[in-house]
Amino acid sequence: MSQPSYMGLTWDHPRGYRALDAAAALAGEQGLSIRWDRQPLEGFESRPIAELAALYDLLVLDHPHLGDALDADCLVPLDEVLGAEVIGEIVKATIGPCAESYRLDGKLWALPLDAATQVMAYRPDLLEGEPPATWDAVATLAERGGVALSLAGPHALLTLMSISAAIGAPADDDALFEPAYGAEAYGILASFYANAVYAALPLNPVGLLDHMAINNDITLCPLVFGYVNYTAPQHGRPIAFANAPATAAGGRRPGSVLGGTGIGITKRCQVTPDLVTHLAWLLGAEAQTRFIPNHKGQPSRRDAWADGAVNAAWPNFYAATARTLESAYVRPRLQGFVPLQLEAAATIRAALAERSSGPALIDRLNRLYRRLKSSSEGFTP
Repeated sequence: MSQPSYMGLTWDHPRGYRALDAAAALAGEQGLSIRWDRQPLEGFESRPIAELAALYDLLVLDHPHLGDALDADCLVPLDEVLGAEVIGEIVKATIGPCAESYRLDGKLWALPLDAATQVMAYRPDLLEGEPPATWDAVATLAERGGVALSLAGPHALLTLMSISAAIGAPADDDALFEPAYGAEAYGILASFYANAVYAALPLNPVGLLDHMAINNDITLCPLVFGYVNYTAPQHGRPIAFANAPATAAGGRRPGSVLGGTGIGITKRCQVTPDLVTHLAWLLGAEAQTRFIPNHKGQPSRRDAWADGAVNAAWPNFYAATARTLESAYVRPRLQGFVPLQLEAAATIRAALAERSSGPALIDRLNRLYRRLKSSSEGFTP
């Protein structure tokens, strides 16, 4: 019987496709045919995952999509494909909560290919001294201008969640935010909003970092998803990255919301031993510490983030932000949470523009979340 050809879907950024394309070329030399299509990150937010799973064998997805994927019953539990021993090694080797973010209902649904979280980005040629370590230090810098916020798309919500996580423990299962922590976090966000660099407000993280590399109006963004590629950009000036701000120096952990991506196998996929071997190799030490970084990817193994050669090649991006990733907050993975993120983020942007009170905003966001929790059909705006 002939070997099946596999179709995969990833996101349209060098970090999302370069390493996968190169790995597929190597696999092709060994008789395993994999082709990766691409779509913008926003496409994963707007197209139902069940629709994508009907078209592709392999899907690159973010952990908040799991609720929709499990409701549609369109992914294969990877414990059944790779086996407990391989899965256990991958989970143990993965940095922070990246692997566990893809575990739901006692099973692992995606392999943590790529690790990312919200961290601080800054232009070292524009910043005087060391990057600020606390929110008070960011506020001092913001008084002089040049501080940007990542608020487009779902990122207003993710930024508010990150600040809240720096202040105190995440909310329980019935709320997005603990009211007092959420209101305090909104106060911090609102204090920066009026003086934030206006040009950055409509930009997603890639657009913001592109703007930051090419223009000189942004010195620092305190929270944006880290992209190693910008430490050595093809165009513009290098951007450096540091741990997310904490509430006090040497105190509570940096606050950050987990990002990154995993590879899921869909129900339409005809799994073969060669495919299993290829996927296990992608998550192994050699690929993660050499092959993926050498092809502009962002690995998920902890030893890759601590590797001296990897950090030398990508000016200390990994070592400078690993502490934040180790303690990043995992978002809810309920059916309908992806569209809720967009609605909640729009609510936050409106509140910032209207100078609404923090307690009132947090109450609205928690009511949105409770509506999702009480619905059997997911979230509808």
